[in-house]
Amino acid sequence: MALVVQKYGGTSVGTIDRIQNVARRVAKTHAEGNQVIVVLSAMSGETNKLVGLAKEICEQPDDREYDVLVSTGEQVTISLLSMCLQSMGYKAKSYLGHQVPIVTNSAFSRARIEHIGDEKIRADLDSGHIVVVAGFQGADCNGNLTTLGRGGSDTSAVAVAAALKADVCEIFTDVDGVYTTDPRIVPEASKIAKISYDEMLEMASLGAKVLQTRSVEFAKKYGVVVHVRSSFNDNQGTLVMKEDSDMETVLVSGVTYNKDEAKISVMRVPDEPGIASRLFLPLTEENITVDMIIQNVSHEGYTDLTFTVPHGDFKKALKTVEQTSKAIGAAGVLSDENIAKISIVGVGMRSHSGVASKMFQVLSQEGINIQMISTSEIKVSCIIDAKYTELAVRVLHEAFGLGDQGAESE
Repeated sequence: MALVVQKYGGTSVGTIDRIQNVARRVAKTHAEGNQVIVVLSAMSGETNKLVGLAKEICEQPDDREYDVLVSTGEQVTISLLSMCLQSMGYKAKSYLGHQVPIVTNSAFSRARIEHIGDEKIRADLDSGHIVVVAGFQGADCNGNLTTLGRGGSDTSAVAVAAALKADVCEIFTDVDGVYTTDPRIVPEASKIAKISYDEMLEMASLGAKVLQTRSVEFAKKYGVVVHVRSSFNDNQGTLVMKEDSDMETVLVSGVTYNKDEAKISVMRVPDEPGIASRLFLPLTEENITVDMIIQNVSHEGYTDLTFTVPHGDFKKALKTVEQTSKAIGAAGVLSDENIAKISIVGVGMRSHSGVASKMFQVLSQEGINIQMISTSEIKVSCIIDAKYTELAVRVLHEAFGLGDQGAESE
């Protein structure tokens, strides 16, 4: 008997018919002799609807009350699925995050999980129940409802799998698995049979929408094997797992893009010790994540600093930076919301040279200007004008032979 955690995203539970389809899948897994924990997102579009309601009330809702509101979507799906399973003759019990409990810190709308209690769930599993848990949410030590950020149900599922030492965590979504790039842009994109935690972590952080970054971090830390699958067929998906020797033979595993970032430049910053800290500390205090950072060569005691932030935090970040720039004596602040980050990812880069130069050459041949560059040992990222996003993805996918490579990995 195995312990299986299954997570279903918003599209998979978007209608009553689809919830019934999920119930049949869950029941089949349980009937095969497995203990099953199901983690659910809100119905597709529901969270956006709730966010829209909040924005109608005020442009910048109070963080605590925002989480109270947006955490309600999952309560609907877990109760409906539990009712459906019960009507089919199965014992099922639903839990909201705070009932498990899933204990988080107090960073509203982007909380991090600190502890998961397993006693209630284990007791229910031992008594033959299918346990249905609300994803995306938890509660801090003061009992305040918190949410984990967009895609947080993935993190909930992997964290529950780690806490309960599940045999596998199946992430069911509306795609068959992880692809070499977005098939909507490149129809020749191929499904990857297995991918390392590090590659998936990079791809998730760089714009691939299949898994949330923190869910991959959890999986890597606790050795949870994640199987990304479609909830609409029985096809084998993509295994996210510990790196093996076969993965290193592939130079580039995927091309990702992210249009959900904005660029902020602080001009003529005094080039003095401690200035960077004074500039970025207020952003940290606002829980704003800074991604790529570039500092120009100092000239006459001044320099320029450019960095990127998530688009959702852009207005708050810009306001904060404008205030700080005045305090440190900078000349002014420029910003650009029409950018995209294009990245290539692959563990094979560790042992092969010339990958970055090939990427730059391919973009140059298409007349695509590179505004910023960031690298790690298994990825290269470039900031470009957003209007060139699809062209860049297509030419890089072709240049690195990912259609053929993906077919070979099936």
